[in-house]
Amino acid sequence: MALHAFCVLVTVIMAIAHQAYGSGRGSMGLVSGFIDPPIVGICSTSVIIHGYKCQEIDVKTKDGFILNMQRIPEGRAGGGDTKRQPVLIQHGVLVDGMTWLLNPPEQNLPLILADKGFDVWIANARGTRYSCRHTSLQPYEPGFWNWSWDELVVFDLPAVFDYVYSQTGQKAHYVGHSLGTLIALASFSEGLLVDKLKSAVLLSPIAYLGHMNSALDVAAAKAFVEITTLFGMAEFNPKGEPVTNFLRALCDYPGVDCYDLLTSISGKNCCLNASTVDLFLKNEPQSTSTKNMVHLAQTVRDGVLAKYNYGNPDFNMMHYGEAKPPIYNLSNIPHDLPIFISYGGQDALSDVRDVELLLDSLKFHDVDKLTIQYIKDYAHADFIMGVNAKDIVYNQVVSFFNHQH
Repeated sequence: MALHAFCVLVTVIMAIAHQAYGSGRGSMGLVSGFIDPPIVGICSTSVIIHGYKCQEIDVKTKDGFILNMQRIPEGRAGGGDTKRQPVLIQHGVLVDGMTWLLNPPEQNLPLILADKGFDVWIANARGTRYSCRHTSLQPYEPGFWNWSWDELVVFDLPAVFDYVYSQTGQKAHYVGHSLGTLIALASFSEGLLVDKLKSAVLLSPIAYLGHMNSALDVAAAKAFVEITTLFGMAEFNPKGEPVTNFLRALCDYPGVDCYDLLTSISGKNCCLNASTVDLFLKNEPQSTSTKNMVHLAQTVRDGVLAKYNYGNPDFNMMHYGEAKPPIYNLSNIPHDLPIFISYGGQDALSDVRDVELLLDSLKFHDVDKLTIQYIKDYAHADFIMGVNAKDIVYNQVVSFFNHQH
């Protein structure tokens, strides 16, 4: 498996789609310097229009980032004065919270949970369009992008969990997809969130990435030298010229199909609506840091879940006090933490063999606290956009939550 396969696999579809559909930062009101809070945000475009209450909330991390969240406090029919259990929902890499809300409301996980009696909170990671603010840094400064998913573990997730707890006084259920599962597992292994966590749902989990299968793997391997030229940039912007130039070149490799990118990237999704895919491609991608993409590539290359490798034992020694980056030991996850894992047989990113490695690392977990769902026909995007995800996955998630006391 190529070192940078993950970067390429996740990015190609979004950047090429951007070329086709045209989705620039200017349309989001993003300008050089500080970014004003969104006037038109996810609440107004994707929640309130369906008849739900929704609040736009900003949460500050300890390292100064201002993260945008959406709160859907009750279902469309209202909720009276009933105290509702909070659920925090976290998206994957190069997308934002909008990805949970692209289908009709009766098929979207956040709105389903709200209608089922939960207090729903949608997180948006640093660097995405509505979380692209900082107390002292500006997006055009390299320092703004000096982070990897380690910082999502140490700063972003604790900030949003702390805020939800401060507002509700309750431990929260958690739902993560893709990178949202990776940072959750790493956090749980470090004991960072467990005091404010009631249970965790991991959809299409990624922790080990060595077995990813995709039509683009070979091209990604051959393109290794080319993609390293991107690493002079702090921001990894799939809409930017350096990345799109690289991707255009990648599409010229023999066997690479840039006309069926969703299948090439994420596997043969069984159950997507074409209009939902169009909406997805119009709204994404979102920027992340180049350092974050490098860290993900290291996870592919090394086959272990570890902190960012600075590439030099001396630099690692400076940051960690040891020559190699510390490992996130998943066996340290509390064995009595209720966990629900759902994965698909067609997923090219969360390959079945890699999920089996994850499950092996959880082999000492309390048997009655670990629920596993395998969906033979599902691929990566089906879990967030599948037209039948409510019947196959989300109803199981609701049932899992309702069984936690």
